[in-house]
Amino acid sequence: MKRTSLSARFDDTVFAPYWHDTVTPRSDLPALSGEDTCEIVIIGAGFTGLWSALKARERHPNARIVVLEARRLADAASGRNGGFCAPSISHGVANAAARWPEEADTLVRLGRQNLDDFEADLLAYRIDAEFERTGKVNLAATPWETEGLHQMQRTYARFGAEAQILSDEELKEHLHSPRYPAGLFEPNYGFVNPARLVHGLAEACLLRGVIIHQDSPVSEITPDGGGLRLVAPKGELRAAKVVMATNADMPILRRLRPTIVPIFDYTIMTEPLSDAQLASIGWQGRYGVADCGNQFHYSRKTADNRILWGGYDAIYHFGSKRDGRLLNRAQSYARLETNFLEAFPSLRDVKFSHAWGGIIDTSARLTFFTGTAFEGRLAYALGFTGQGVTASRFAALTMLDLLDGLETERTQLRMSCKPPFPFPPEPVRCLAIGLAQSHLAREDRTGKRSAMLRVMDRAGIGFGS
Repeated sequence: MKRTSLSARFDDTVFAPYWHDTVTPRSDLPALSGEDTCEIVIIGAGFTGLWSALKARERHPNARIVVLEARRLADAASGRNGGFCAPSISHGVANAAARWPEEADTLVRLGRQNLDDFEADLLAYRIDAEFERTGKVNLAATPWETEGLHQMQRTYARFGAEAQILSDEELKEHLHSPRYPAGLFEPNYGFVNPARLVHGLAEACLLRGVIIHQDSPVSEITPDGGGLRLVAPKGELRAAKVVMATNADMPILRRLRPTIVPIFDYTIMTEPLSDAQLASIGWQGRYGVADCGNQFHYSRKTADNRILWGGYDAIYHFGSKRDGRLLNRAQSYARLETNFLEAFPSLRDVKFSHAWGGIIDTSARLTFFTGTAFEGRLAYALGFTGQGVTASRFAALTMLDLLDGLETERTQLRMSCKPPFPFPPEPVRCLAIGLAQSHLAREDRTGKRSAMLRVMDRAGIGFGS
């Protein structure tokens, strides 16, 4: 990345997640070496994997449980997101109503309950993830987006969810920006420090006898008698049951590779702001904000009052590249800076302390899905599409249900048990994603949904982050 293409606001920027500065790296979790056996192995120590390990311990108090992490704790997607905790497992109420109308009531109810249980688990396990349930302001920049907010409120009301349209004066009390003339406040929304959540979940697992190996990427899974054999660079592990929680990484199972694409998302973060600076933009509370375009921004405060500003660009690289060098992109940081200053011109003297990218495991219906392989001995979940902070907990429970052979409300959901529409192979994949993105950008500019997007809607196919 060429820093010379960035403004002076980035002169002292650390091009790595701010969240990493708030935790101490673990040096006591060595790579798997030699041969080992266990009852349950989890591949991946992100949100999904660690929730799986912790909940597996609740169900199986005497089992030997091992977690294999390819990198270090919080290095991948779970440590690079915005920490938005949605009361949803379906990428929002509107997505549930549009794609699964028959079970939308159930999806909305389970999403709310999952956020309640998420918060309760953090308290029960004494995980200090800086969780705060302070609500979110949804913002509109155009007349059609304003109408979209009113439609959102009607949809929320239909499912008994609280949401308030903000008048001009009420919006100014929450956020004063020349870019956004309208807003809707939903009080049931939370936020965490994602790196602290990962480390907190890991510590809770370790205290309960779960073994975690860092630097242990799994390259191969094969049947081995009544169980499965997993191969890592320095060792092998045999297990009766496997949870595959690899998120945006290349799926180990080849048949799953067409089900997700890696989309790169970028974030900039300000230096800590004073009370006067926050007052200049009317942002007095601890709520988060997000605008409602297809190319949208999301924003929130940290514990020390920095402003995180992310989103807008959603970058796909030909061949589904996941190269770590792509995690920094000057063009995206410059665009985020421009949009930030348009939204908050009074903060033009603020500098950015951190900037970073992350990878989103995007499915063609915007929600996670689950399933099994190897005759039910392995369960997987992926495709969270940027909404995995809380939904990962629900997915973990679903996978454990599947491995235990249980028929539950979770395992019967069409949303999660039906596989998504697969992405086509290259070069069609790259062309199709680019075409969809151009139509979504045009809708943002004009307020008119194209015929192609309407056909995709009817087919249950979507694209987003």
